[in-house]
Amino acid sequence: MALFYALTDLNTTRYREIRLILGDQLNVSHSWFQQQRDDTLYVMMEIRQETDYVRHHKQKLLAFFAAMRAFANALSNRHEILYLALDNRQNTHSLTDNLTMIIGHIKAESFSYQAPDEWRLDELLLRFKPPQVSVNMVDSEHFLTSRDALQQHFDNDNALLMETFYRRIRRQYGYLMDGDKPVGGKWNYDHENRNKLPAKQDIPTPLTFANDVTGLLQLIEDAGIETMGNASKELLWPVTRQQSRQLLDFFIRHCLPDFGRFQDALSERGWSLYHARLSFSLNSKMLSPREVVERAIEAYQHSDGAITLAQIEGFVRQIIGWREYVRAIYWAKMPDYATHNKLQHQRKLPDFYWHGRTKMACMQHAVQQSLEYAYAHHIQRLMVTGNFALLAGVHPDEVDAWYLGIYIDAIEWVELPNTRGMSQFADGGLLATKPYVSSGNYLNKMGHYCKSCHYNVSQRSGEGACPFNLLYWHFIERHKDTLRHNHRMRMIYRQWEQRDASEREVILKQAERYLADLDNL
Repeated sequence: MALFYALTDLNTTRYREIRLILGDQLNVSHSWFQQQRDDTLYVMMEIRQETDYVRHHKQKLLAFFAAMRAFANALSNRHEILYLALDNRQNTHSLTDNLTMIIGHIKAESFSYQAPDEWRLDELLLRFKPPQVSVNMVDSEHFLTSRDALQQHFDNDNALLMETFYRRIRRQYGYLMDGDKPVGGKWNYDHENRNKLPAKQDIPTPLTFANDVTGLLQLIEDAGIETMGNASKELLWPVTRQQSRQLLDFFIRHCLPDFGRFQDALSERGWSLYHARLSFSLNSKMLSPREVVERAIEAYQHSDGAITLAQIEGFVRQIIGWREYVRAIYWAKMPDYATHNKLQHQRKLPDFYWHGRTKMACMQHAVQQSLEYAYAHHIQRLMVTGNFALLAGVHPDEVDAWYLGIYIDAIEWVELPNTRGMSQFADGGLLATKPYVSSGNYLNKMGHYCKSCHYNVSQRSGEGACPFNLLYWHFIERHKDTLRHNHRMRMIYRQWEQRDASEREVILKQAERYLADLDNL
């Protein structure tokens, strides 16, 4: 078959159907591709509509473009594809304008697309009604659950517990089940998976790739696209299904035996530790969640105890529990979910989120790592950068834009609930039962940053006191009317109110000084 780069190369009398493939729909196993059809033209495109709606990390753009091009090239062995590159002169850089141009040029009778994962694209394509052309949306054939999974599983918002959702999915698919009971007799092994990384613990050297993206890097720079972060001419992320499967194999062999145990650990000794780093491959659909989970469970079953139940359960929970759950929240609550700001936070994101220059060691490491690799693991995102933004009262829109842009795996369906809900409590507790805030004590407990930090984690106030300590209590005080009756926060409020009034005043005044000068912390 063929891969075309211009409309003028097409036989306009040949095609009856146009099928759109979005940049995060690189699923070679989709039923679309199982039968060769000479009257069907597949369409892929690189457009400024997608590069510019948020400021992306340079590696994120490179990874998506490289993966899209590799997918189109592989697919062209059996199907005909029109690929509009970023610098194509016919490219209008609007999804629907491009589609209108292509459909009109070849006089197609039908247009089909896979269900988008982002609400804005879903709405855009639902409104797209080309004249005298039938339009059909099909499933992406990727997720374990449907968009309306919440409505199927829950009767009201007061019962939207991830744990309940997760157990139902495990029962439905039989993962780690013994009949109707969980293998080992327990559903959850979180209490075994919260260890600090010992100083002498060996960390696997992460598997990386050396994908030549010289041309793509020049393309992005020549286009003048505003980006963030660092990138080289060799991209370390997987951009093909083969590379994605290699990364999965590496995780199972070298990381899974210790994954759960150290999944919450913070360390400057490595940027990936025992984490799988499969989220880009999953979210672009080069890998399927079933494939990932089933390969991991098979390895656990044949590991002779090298992979414990606690390790595999922690991983399975992330893939079939949390990932599917946040997607269900997203589709049940959009578009209003993107506007929630329960705590009425209004501050601007501090400048050091964009360059990493701060005296706080934990923040410096998490931000600089994110800029260097377009990656940070979930505790860095939740309890370091997210925690600080919540304590500082940053507007959720600012936090959303940063998380959506900086991380290679960030697509709105997964980023928005994790950031606005889990991290920033902007939904008022729909996703999380309490705000995920902490003082410096938690960061010291889970990592080693505090030993080399400019600030003193053991100081509650005064010169050199850890900003997390002061901002934590300021957060507790300013949101007392909203949070003091939360059953998971009552003990914290008792501790705060038992302190001497003068001590509380000192802490709050110093916190105000910190808040007034966030960029210089």
